[in-house]
Amino acid sequence: MKSPRVTILGSGDAFSAGGRFQSSALVQSPEASLLLDCGATILPALKGLGISAERIDQVFLSHIHGDHFAGIPFLFLHFLYIEPRVRPLVVIGPPGVEARVRTLFATMYPDTAAEPLPFQLDFIEMLPGERICHKDTELVPIPARHQEHPLSLGCDLIAGGRRILYTGDTGWSDDLPARTRGADLFLCECTYFDSRSDTHLDYARLQEHRDGFGARRIVLTHLGQEMLDHAAEVELEMAHDGLVIDL
Repeated sequence: MKSPRVTILGSGDAFSAGGRFQSSALVQSPEASLLLDCGATILPALKGLGISAERIDQVFLSHIHGDHFAGIPFLFLHFLYIEPRVRPLVVIGPPGVEARVRTLFATMYPDTAAEPLPFQLDFIEMLPGERICHKDTELVPIPARHQEHPLSLGCDLIAGGRRILYTGDTGWSDDLPARTRGADLFLCECTYFDSRSDTHLDYARLQEHRDGFGARRIVLTHLGQEMLDHAAEVELEMAHDGLVIDL
């Protein structure tokens, strides 16, 4: 792979509106692969596209809601029984993410979770503005207006020399347009068409500020039923499951 590729594994909301998988994207650079969020539909999404889960080096969990992190135990099972894994896996998220992931795994599969995994599992808990580098990727969490406790994050990501801004789930913030300037891809949640929410974005507000966004490409994801019902009126690009974006 000569340039980074983003594959939309899921473009739906928590309710899988329109039969879509829950919101997730795989960022593959020449040297590494990073999964952006990992909802419960992660395995059918990967397998339906013929993508090996073993490729994933790191998982970024924007926040601790089920449609963004409940797929982690299924990944662990897959790495145990279907595609045995020996190389390390890193899970990145807000403070508290390690305890929540381990509790979820133990709740879903207590006998399996009680045994040591055959691969090294590392957790990195981050705050906005901190930075982590891995091979040709560099990730900086950004604040998201979704839930405060535990914290919600987006991320500003460099992968293979290309810049991706990912909102996670968030309500509107006046500094959002400025964050997009110079980005090669702005992967933006857009749950609603014109309903207003403090914790999610809507298309009407994005259109209102459209001239302020400076990303080369804007793709809307985490699409709710209201967005799908008004798809014919949407001028910005809407993601679909399986969309491939070469940067």
